[in-house]
Amino acid sequence: MFRPPPPFLIGMIHLPPLPGSVHHTDALSAIVKHALADANVLCLAGFDGLMMENFGDAPFAADELEPVTVAAMAIVAAAIKSEVDLPLGINALRNDAASALGIAVAAGASFVRINVHTGISATDQGFIQGKADQTVRLRQRLGPNIAIYADVHVKHAVPLNQPDIALAAEETAYRGCAQGIVVTGSTTGRSADLDAVRRVKEAVPDRMVLVGSGATADTVAEILSAADGVIVGSSLKPEGRTDQPIDPALAQAFIRAARS
Repeated sequence: MFRPPPPFLIGMIHLPPLPGSVHHTDALSAIVKHALADANVLCLAGFDGLMMENFGDAPFAADELEPVTVAAMAIVAAAIKSEVDLPLGINALRNDAASALGIAVAAGASFVRINVHTGISATDQGFIQGKADQTVRLRQRLGPNIAIYADVHVKHAVPLNQPDIALAAEETAYRGCAQGIVVTGSTTGRSADLDAVRRVKEAVPDRMVLVGSGATADTVAEILSAADGVIVGSSLKPEGRTDQPIDPALAQAFIRAARS
């Protein structure tokens, strides 16, 4: 099972709108070029891993991507893996764990991120219910070495089944069989509550705990005092604009701050 040593610094690759999405304009070849440019910047800056998600496809389907989206993501992921020698993660927004696993297997990715793995959350896509039983069984058949990193109290959502984040982490890790737990702020780019991060780490000390939003060069050192790693995207881009390419200077500054 994939389990990197901490601190695990993951750079996010926000894909532009993919074929089939309402805002799609670019040819797939241009999307691949965009993703490879970001991947190379992150690799050269010194990140330990990459995560790719269909961020530009909003509004998102709740839990089942269209086949064209899955195919496009698999092509982009395979291109990244062929060029950049870093572990790659897949997040199929909003919550299509089966497609994320399929893309990961096809492209040779190392882990997937699942926003709602256990329990029920109220989201802007409606109610989303975790399918840990199906996901873990599918992972066992398709790619048993692929790690599952699952959010608790995920951003852009309100948990309905377990309001205590530490207990939610226990259930996700031990009943849901997730190898890693992701803690976020309320929305993309907003900071996670470090007290909540510490409570999660105390609840699941044998699991990797990642902060999945709001990390910056100014805050990453403090975050890593509580967590095993970070997933960062917005703060590596000019003015935090997710539709922009990653800025090499910002990526390098982030790594310097994290390694100091």
